[in-house]
Amino acid sequence: MRREPIVLFDNGSHQCLMFDDLVTGDGIQSNQFLITDSGQSLLLDPGGDLTYTPLSMELSKCISLQDLTYIFASHQDPDIIAALDKWLLHTKAKVITSKLWARFLPHLTAGYLTVSHGISTSERVIALPDQGSVFSLGKSKLKAIPAHFLHSVGNFQLYDPTSKILFSGDMGASLLDDAQPVSNFADHISSMEGFHRRYMVSKKVTHLWANMVREMDVEMIVPQHGRSFKGKEMINAFLTWVESFDCGIDLLQQQNYREPK
Repeated sequence: MRREPIVLFDNGSHQCLMFDDLVTGDGIQSNQFLITDSGQSLLLDPGGDLTYTPLSMELSKCISLQDLTYIFASHQDPDIIAALDKWLLHTKAKVITSKLWARFLPHLTAGYLTVSHGISTSERVIALPDQGSVFSLGKSKLKAIPAHFLHSVGNFQLYDPTSKILFSGDMGASLLDDAQPVSNFADHISSMEGFHRRYMVSKKVTHLWANMVREMDVEMIVPQHGRSFKGKEMINAFLTWVESFDCGIDLLQQQNYREPK
């Protein structure tokens, strides 16, 4: 039996929920998020076919699927938005994503949506400029925060000023099967290090990102995979760590680009 979603924040009118146990089979553990405020709702990084059915069933206990206002796709990966055609068919939601990926999203949707249902993918997409944007959800404001090359060339994170939660996508991701807050940062590093060294483009970018987050009022960083970072002390520990090592292109040498024999 699936457990109830984790309540990350709830002040009576604004709520943030996390679903962390919906992936089955060979798929990597992933977290999906629902933010609601004053009758409007946003679904963050809903995933692909592995999560569509269980996620839609869980969401229907919280909201009317037809009334879903937005879907936020941080980037283009399969575990982010591969079930796009189903969400377009069964909800009226607009899809918020980078302008770099907006024109590629129709490749994830089947022709029957247009032919049989008159649904145009391009008309349902809100394309984000590189600098990000602020938009309304109910009576609250949400911010699309630039996180380009962490790891996607067109990558955004979602910051909720009401809850002070930064939904950080792959930044902070850990290869674990639960999403409880980190309690011992030193012990947690081993579950993050390999992923960040390979998937983050360079130390320059992680440093720029960490500088940005330090200027924000963040009480919790919640990645798409694995455990979250709660409280200023734990967040600062993560920021200091993630900007401190070479990753991505920093590690590449000529031997990485040789014709295989």
